[in-house]
Amino acid sequence: MSGKRDKGSSGNPWVNQPPEPDDAEQEEQLPPSPWDLEVPPPPSPWGDGGAHGPGPGPGPGPGPATETSSAWGDKVGPPSLRRPPPQKKSGFRIPPLLIPVGAGLIVVALVAVALVLLSGGGDDKADPTPSTPAGTPTAPKSSYQPPPNAIAVGFGVSLVPVAGWSLYTQETQGKEVATYAPDGEPRGFFWVRQKQNVTAQAYLLGIVEGETEEEVAQLGNVRNLPCPKDVLVECVAIDYTSTAKDKAGGDVKVKGTVEVYRRKDKVVTALDFRTRVDFAQKAEADAAIMKKSVIDSL
Repeated sequence: MSGKRDKGSSGNPWVNQPPEPDDAEQEEQLPPSPWDLEVPPPPSPWGDGGAHGPGPGPGPGPGPATETSSAWGDKVGPPSLRRPPPQKKSGFRIPPLLIPVGAGLIVVALVAVALVLLSGGGDDKADPTPSTPAGTPTAPKSSYQPPPNAIAVGFGVSLVPVAGWSLYTQETQGKEVATYAPDGEPRGFFWVRQKQNVTAQAYLLGIVEGETEEEVAQLGNVRNLPCPKDVLVECVAIDYTSTAKDKAGGDVKVKGTVEVYRRKDKVVTALDFRTRVDFAQKAEADAAIMKKSVIDSL
């Protein structure tokens, strides 16, 4: 060894050597490789966890969470402090607002039960008969006793037919009796029918319009009658004449009267009398007797 350091020798690896000029700087530089470019980290599913500095290593993060290595060699920021919305649970849930309402209803029910027990509501000896509500109309009590041949109409009303008048069985509303000529042609009829919750005048007009609907008729004026009993509150009547057709198609002169009586219990009874003019004298006398029997039973 000569004691001089050889410039071509490698030198001691533990001692820093001054940099020697590199001839490679004078050579043409190659373009940068795409593999040397910095790849931005993928977006975090937890939101923005804080910005990273441009240099290596993590930047100032929002929390003490440890960063993990990315597959590309970069760092991934800590997860966001925002929690995902809680998953909705299926099934029925009682709204909180209904809880105090239900509790109040339970308290009211308990108080009601206590009051019933204290007032003796469970007594089996109480009178089970219901009381009649105030203002409800009741049928009037009458001392009239119809004879055995009386025909019951309804609501305590009955009709006693006169000899020569028989029940017209085909009638389904109320009760109707009729009288016939020797040849079987009807000469008159007396019809008693009833209705509730209508005025006597309205019922009267409906009846007379129905009787003369297909006839040439002349109607009189509706007149008020003196009510023959205290139980009656409205009594009206009307007379009419008309021209009807008989079975052979010939013209028949007819006269009739409708009387209607309304009781305090709002039951309306109509007496509809109709006869041929050539039989009117006998028919009107019989009708007066039958009308009295009906009024007596009102």
